[in-house]
Amino acid sequence: MYAVIFRATVGALDDEYFEAIERMKALAFEEYGCLEFYALMDGDRRVAISYWNSEDDIKNWKQNSEHLNAQASGRKKWYESYTVQVVKIHREYSHNSEQVNP
Repeated sequence: MYAVIFRATVGALDDEYFEAIERMKALAFEEYGCLEFYALMDGDRRVAISYWNSEDDIKNWKQNSEHLNAQASGRKKWYESYTVQVVKIHREYSHNSEQVNP
């Protein structure tokens, strides 16, 4: 499994930005096999993490024409700066307080 970590300093956000975010999430899930997506804002900082089965899925998603247009708009007007990290998950741990311990 892979994760894409997107960290940005946001500039001026408009209605088009929020519409684009929702459209990009829908495309990622419906056409490119995104498994999970989480995003949060803290002041002018945005962090989004998405999970994928393969690096090829991520590469294909990055080259989607609508996504390329959204990326261009992001560079031009929505983000002052951003960093993208693609990481391979080697190990995962979890805890669920509702699980019964043997």
